[in-house]
Amino acid sequence: MILDILAIGAHPDDVELGCGATIAKEISLGKKVGILDLTRGELGTRGSAEIRDVEAANSAKILGVSIRENLAFADGFFQNDKKHQLEIIKIIRKYKPTVVLCNAVDDRHIDHPKGSELVSNACFLSGLMKIETTLDGIKQVAWRPKQVYHYIQWKNLEPDFVIDVSGFIETKMNAVLAYSSQFYNPNSKEPSSPISSKNFLDSIKYRAQDLGRIIGVEYAEGFTTERYVAIKSLDNLM
Repeated sequence: MILDILAIGAHPDDVELGCGATIAKEISLGKKVGILDLTRGELGTRGSAEIRDVEAANSAKILGVSIRENLAFADGFFQNDKKHQLEIIKIIRKYKPTVVLCNAVDDRHIDHPKGSELVSNACFLSGLMKIETTLDGIKQVAWRPKQVYHYIQWKNLEPDFVIDVSGFIETKMNAVLAYSSQFYNPNSKEPSSPISSKNFLDSIKYRAQDLGRIIGVEYAEGFTTERYVAIKSLDNLM
């Protein structure tokens, strides 16, 4: 299967929180989108790896993605090294995405910027023919995504561009709430965490609403980029 977009997150729910509405919109436009989780989120304060596996599968169905895979790297301890880069390269060459979306370049959780750099490096290395990889016993061909964009997470980073996601925020919220172990539930007996408060849950919508306000739409999601964003003409800008 060839994907138009591969969204990658250090933990299950990173993608949903960072760019869930964008994914839902792109799928509605006919794009094939997949999700790759680097870890199972086993160090999370709430829930367990097994619970999050089920939640991630349910969330994927809500978004309508074509595939979802998990590399089961060590939560909190994976590194940006050859071993981890090669595993991501295998996935990139398997699905040949045009665009890769990945973690924020700077964030509260150490795995987010670490995952961001790891994925960015792997996307570049994936295009080098002399790096040989095999999948299911078959030699893979080199492939480099055309663009790597970074979604915004806990910190209010200044976006390089924003996407109008009006009409898709509820799909995003439903996908996020599929992770019932992680987010606000007044009846939960689990320990509290930075993302389990009602404030955090509410912030998902109002942050998107604020970005939307700035560009004159209802809701938007922001991204940063390592390269210039090219457009064919001024007519492509809102």
